[in-house]
Amino acid sequence: MLALTVNGEQKLVIAPQTLQEFLEANNLLLPFMAVARNGEVLHRSEYATVLLRDGDRLEIVRMVGGG
Repeated sequence: MLALTVNGEQKLVIAPQTLQEFLEANNLLLPFMAVARNGEVLHRSEYATVLLRDGDRLEIVRMVGGG
């Protein structure tokens, strides 16, 4: 089991998985978003290859439009 911090909240993940799998499983994969892992902003093309590790800190930001 992995313990992650996602936007400041603890989240437990049962099995090792990629960032892509985590985002999809939690309905967080959106067209306009940015993800930082341990302070490093990742390019969307990296999501499928980045394997999450115990203790990782994720910051997920969704782009919002409006006026």
